[in-house]
Amino acid sequence: MSLISRASRRHRRKDAAELNITAFMNLMVVLVPFLLITAVFSRLTILELNLPSSTEAVPETVQLLNLEIIVRKAELQVADRGTGMLRAFPVNEAGQDLEALSAFLRDEVKTRFPDASAVTILLEPDISYDTVVQVMDAVRVDTTLVDGSLVQVELFPDISIGDAPT
Repeated sequence: MSLISRASRRHRRKDAAELNITAFMNLMVVLVPFLLITAVFSRLTILELNLPSSTEAVPETVQLLNLEIIVRKAELQVADRGTGMLRAFPVNEAGQDLEALSAFLRDEVKTRFPDASAVTILLEPDISYDTVVQVMDAVRVDTTLVDGSLVQVELFPDISIGDAPT
């Protein structure tokens, strides 16, 4: 009987197993249309502009600020894209004068434009990453002493970065 059982074992090993992929195909039939329907192929953005009519008077009190901080090796320059240079802060022994920059932004720029929150930081090619982070922190918030306690004042939290003009 041992010869018969060995022969039957060998015979079972030689049979090729059939692969049943019916369940997998059913899954693909359901999954592929679902993924195609939920995929976002493109987004269209519409920018709605409200232009004043020719009969409306343009208010003269509206002033727009396009604030730019230009970080150079020798100085920090604060400029408005529309009006030009506002102030320059030369580098001192400790590096960039970030305290003076924050004080200028808080005392002069933010008081004139309290609703402005956007600033563009323009960098020369060889400015270190540490300097970029320090300038971003100085532009974003300022810490001031109010009634004996330190308070953080939000200056310009919406920061964009670009290359400085030559």
